[in-house]
Amino acid sequence: MEICEVSPRDGLQNEAVPFSTQEKIELVNRIIRAGIRRIEVTSFVNPQRVPQMADASEVMSALPRPEGVKYSGLVMNARGLERALSAKVDEVNIVVVATDTFCGKNQGMTTQQSIVVAQDLVAMSREAGIASTITVGAAFGCPFEGEVSIERIKEVIARVIDAGPDELALADTIGVAVPRDIAERLGFAREYAPLSVPLRLHLHDTRHTAIANAVAGLAAGVKTLDASIGGMGGCPFAPKATGNVATEDLLYLFNRMNVATGINFDHVLETSAWLEGRLNKKLPGALLSAGSFPTAGMAASAISH
Repeated sequence: MEICEVSPRDGLQNEAVPFSTQEKIELVNRIIRAGIRRIEVTSFVNPQRVPQMADASEVMSALPRPEGVKYSGLVMNARGLERALSAKVDEVNIVVVATDTFCGKNQGMTTQQSIVVAQDLVAMSREAGIASTITVGAAFGCPFEGEVSIERIKEVIARVIDAGPDELALADTIGVAVPRDIAERLGFAREYAPLSVPLRLHLHDTRHTAIANAVAGLAAGVKTLDASIGGMGGCPFAPKATGNVATEDLLYLFNRMNVATGINFDHVLETSAWLEGRLNKKLPGALLSAGSFPTAGMAASAISH
């Protein structure tokens, strides 16, 4: 299972405590040391609307470029894509919000308009030799319109796939999904998307269903899960949108399930503790407080003594 670490972007964008460019670079370096190889570093959006991401180009220009590490940037329009390409991102994440009300607040346009924009951005990315993901935001529920109907999500997924992205992601932006929803909507996505287009999930743990939803995603064939160290995150334009599923919590789950990730659990916990100290608050991830569970060998050793 691949984990795409989104704490530098989705994590920091909703935090009141500002991080300097150098601190963001330190965070990314810590993520790399933990063995994570896909990182959503920043977003190339209007800095007046998301001031935490105002230094996107400066962050990208100062990052190390180790072999095998891919940096992603979130873009919403042609100007943002141009900035991302100039900053030499490895891939872009393009957002289409499934409901008109939320899309209007997030991007200043309707869902249909954002799909047209996404089509252009995918084509421009392909021409530049950069991979693209389209993320369908609010795919499981909207903070303004409530339930997103099956018919609506099918229509949005079908039109997004027609844009030809290299990857399709479904986002539970406000953390309302349960495993049944995950299986159902990923099923629709798989029906519409060619097998060559991998599926990805972006989960928020607002109602503490993200871990269960991750298991449902794994069972449905998802290859990539977004996660944020410490469980940081949230959307500035979605009321009561809390953090992403915590990277360390997913690692505990997958380690106990014998699902390989290639990520060092202890390094991630160390970074979670560093973030808590920097933010001066407790983060929602469970494992920093609870600790991991001893392996069978460790437990046997303890009993023998």
